[in-house]
Amino acid sequence: MKLNDLKPNEGAKKAKRRVGRGISAGQGKTAGRGTKGQGARSGGGTRLYQQGGNLPFYRRLPFMRGKGFTPLHRVEYNEVNLDQLASFPAGSEITPESLMEAHLLREPHNPVKILGRGDVQAALTVRVHRVTKSAAEKIAAAGGRVETLES
Repeated sequence: MKLNDLKPNEGAKKAKRRVGRGISAGQGKTAGRGTKGQGARSGGGTRLYQQGGNLPFYRRLPFMRGKGFTPLHRVEYNEVNLDQLASFPAGSEITPESLMEAHLLREPHNPVKILGRGDVQAALTVRVHRVTKSAAEKIAAAGGRVETLES
């Protein structure tokens, strides 16, 4: 097989309809644009808003601000993964304050959640608001312990 032998599958390529090429071609004369009127003119056509006397589509939809409902009392957490705790020495205590000093928190006033990506070699005492199950298991396997704070 050579490059010049390659062909697309049967029916994969469809020829573009050539309109306005005479009456024998089937799309001659008005070329599918009807007789006169706005749609027959070059550059003609209506805006999306115009729907022939109907209420326009986007006026029929209910009015909503933004993208749906945002819960008023939603809690957003600072997410810290285990591989980001590698810089802390063994036996150190991980608290929201120590994470803030290490510049690992995006929003210091939000509570902290430890996620399980990566591994921990050092035994660490972790005191944060939330810890995932996999992260708690990895910290305990390394000889550390986990305490949760009230948020």
